[in-house]
Amino acid sequence: MSNSDIPAEEPWRIFRIMAELIEGFEEMSHIGPAVTMFGSARTEADDEYYDMAKETAYELAKRGFGVITGGGPGIMEAANYGAKKGGGKSIGLNIELAMEQNPNIYQDIELHFRYFFCRKLMFLKYAQGFVVLPGGFGTLDEFFEALVLIQTYKQAYFPVVLMGKDYWAGMLDWMKDVMFKKHEYISSEDMEVFQVADDPQEVANIIKKFNDEHGQSELLEPNGGIKKKGLEKI
Repeated sequence: MSNSDIPAEEPWRIFRIMAELIEGFEEMSHIGPAVTMFGSARTEADDEYYDMAKETAYELAKRGFGVITGGGPGIMEAANYGAKKGGGKSIGLNIELAMEQNPNIYQDIELHFRYFFCRKLMFLKYAQGFVVLPGGFGTLDEFFEALVLIQTYKQAYFPVVLMGKDYWAGMLDWMKDVMFKKHEYISSEDMEVFQVADDPQEVANIIKKFNDEHGQSELLEPNGGIKKKGLEKI
């Protein structure tokens, strides 16, 4: 393909991507220890999972963690609300969507992204832990991407906690019985890179304990990357 075959707008897309990444790096590099929380934008304020997210974010904030969400309604709103209530930094990484994505009012730091992959990088790069509450395709995408990066040593190992045991039970049974036992597409060690817990204090303690045991001096390379088997955090 010659240069004349490339649509004129394509090279400019690169600059838009670069601008999103640079802005994200500049803002997120100063937030300090933080935990990324995922879950459905469609969760109503009277739902048990909304309360679970809010209380978990509150407990994390009380233990010194900021909370990163997608900035929208539902679980994201609950988590930002809880973080703010707990006195922690409340960060929202908003995305331009045709539906569902109205920024919630509980964000201290509010970034806006056009590209999912730029936004996803920020979720991963600046998190000391993941908390995954019930959600749809987007939540599953973010959960499994975290597992892949840990599994393949492209990301430092950090706690990944699923909340909502009843919601995830069928998926976990399928992973264990079909992916692992029947086809051996994953190993027993792969089933151990995440935990399941429903108590907000327990979840916050899991993440706090891990980060206490793997302090910054042990985890951080001179360039700010996080080590695991000689590979740095993305």
